[in-house]
Amino acid sequence: MALLETRGVTVRFGGRTAVDDVALGVEPGTVTGLIGPNGAGKTTLFNTVTGLQRPTAGRILLDGTDITRLPPARRAHQGLGRTFQRLELFMSLSVRENIRVAGEIHRSGARRNRGTGGGARPDLGRETDRVLELTGLADIADQDVSGIPTGRARVVELARSLMASPRVLLLDEPASGQTEQETAEFGELLLRLAADGLAICLVEHDIPLVMKLCSTVHVLDRGRLLASGPPEQIRADPAVVAAYIGTEEHPR
Repeated sequence: MALLETRGVTVRFGGRTAVDDVALGVEPGTVTGLIGPNGAGKTTLFNTVTGLQRPTAGRILLDGTDITRLPPARRAHQGLGRTFQRLELFMSLSVRENIRVAGEIHRSGARRNRGTGGGARPDLGRETDRVLELTGLADIADQDVSGIPTGRARVVELARSLMASPRVLLLDEPASGQTEQETAEFGELLLRLAADGLAICLVEHDIPLVMKLCSTVHVLDRGRLLASGPPEQIRADPAVVAAYIGTEEHPR
């Protein structure tokens, strides 16, 4: 059963429809792919799910609860995490400090939403160390983010999002700027996170990565859902091939 659902989500900007009646789901314990050409509406859909963009029509449900009208902070504290195409990091801080600050921000927001209660929580330092080990960043924990390669900075952004203990994680082109080896390691990390029960939705132009990781792939084209299904079905769909993937001889 889907943990995150969009039902008939539509987003219009004046006379232009960016997302058109999109219904899809993201299940726990899986990586779900969202692919399509540039301008297909993928990031707009992510912005709508996370509350940065209000839908013109439709609903967004998290674990069966309608969150369509909740502000972004409330959605985050209910378990919705997000990374962005453009790195959102504190470049003057170390890797460890970036991750710890994300935890501090989340806890501060949680206190404002719930009051001073909430029960015992893991020590922030120990939780930071756990996330560093989990994401393979312990070896560069004390380096400034400004001095590490873009590919590893992408992992830092993922690690920051994990400090909020999300149930659903939306990743917007996370493999951008990664080397082939970094991408392979990143893919293995996502599979481990999914195996632990996290629901992951991945927007990515690296089609081999999407096809390797995802149990279900949704294809957007001009704002509409063109196709949904397992990778082998999507790869063989003539409409998807024509609109986006292309063939091995003539990739798009």
